[in-house]
Amino acid sequence: MPEHTEPTRRRLRKLNLVMLVPPLAAGGAAVVVVDSRTWWDAVILASGVVAALVAFERWTARDLSRFAPFCLIVTAAVWPLGVLVIDSPGASYGLTLVGSLVVPYLKRYRAAAAVGLVGYVAAVGATRLLVSSDDVSDVLLQYVVLPAGAVAVITGLMFPNKRFYDVVEELQESRKREAELAVFRERVRFASDLHDIQGHTLHVVKLKIALARKLVRTDPDRVDSELREIYSLVSDTIKQTKELAYAQRRLNLSAELENAKNLFEAAGIRVRVDREAEVDTRADELLGQVLRETTTNILRHAQATQVKITLSGSGITVVNDGAPQTPLPELHGLATLRDRVADSAGELTVEQTDGRFLTAATFPRPGTAPMEDR
Repeated sequence: MPEHTEPTRRRLRKLNLVMLVPPLAAGGAAVVVVDSRTWWDAVILASGVVAALVAFERWTARDLSRFAPFCLIVTAAVWPLGVLVIDSPGASYGLTLVGSLVVPYLKRYRAAAAVGLVGYVAAVGATRLLVSSDDVSDVLLQYVVLPAGAVAVITGLMFPNKRFYDVVEELQESRKREAELAVFRERVRFASDLHDIQGHTLHVVKLKIALARKLVRTDPDRVDSELREIYSLVSDTIKQTKELAYAQRRLNLSAELENAKNLFEAAGIRVRVDREAEVDTRADELLGQVLRETTTNILRHAQATQVKITLSGSGITVVNDGAPQTPLPELHGLATLRDRVADSAGELTVEQTDGRFLTAATFPRPGTAPMEDR
């Protein structure tokens, strides 16, 4: 089961159990109490109700297929017993519920199965005419029209219900793919940055080595100079690569803000940006790093539907929903940035409460406490 879909399924399952099990159980209990004349009648009718509740519970867990045959057999047997022996129009209760759950989820011949289910309920109900001396119209109404009509209506309503759940799963799967694509794009951008750092240097080094090979016998001093430049280039490249790997390369907050918006929108996440004031330019680079790391964490660790980014004169605040109820894994990137922000007289705050995750980086306002030079 896809990890992004599982939480949604659990929420829908809990909602269905809390909202529908009590009225379904109460309706079944009413059928047993009203229509039972002996304890044996109560056992038969209760077995149909229990089978229906089991089927519904398994349906909410998306595990109905294993229990469907048993539940159908029990409820299909209770209905004729209710018609011919117990004199219970409500004996169709269990079959109505189980059938309406099973039929829409068949892979093939669902329409034929729906017609067959309604036909079975009507045909069995009509057999009441063989053992009853009541008015024919009353018998047909109680045992044929009402039970068959209830089965038809409820089963018909379950078809769009199934489509609703299918759409939810499709949306969740699409959102998962979009998030993966957003992370992939971030990796591509990282690879592009790495190429920018190393590609040019390696090309220059290649040319200088080729030149040194030509001059090694004729101009040793020039060769020595070229080798010194190569050494310097390689050292500088190693430094820049480390900075890139540890999110320490100089970034632009405006560019990172635009990139974050594009990534969130690509992942199907609503994003809102509030600019309360212009950010202190001395904190621009660090805030860009915080925003980049926070964006990556949201895409990888949350199931966010909306993100709010607030820019103020003292820093940046990013709040997202969809945070897991369990503690997040250690976020090494933010831990590293917290030290760098602290070194610049700032503070990085991370909070997780009630499904919301907040990341905030703040610095003293200009004129209150100078930031250390980076």
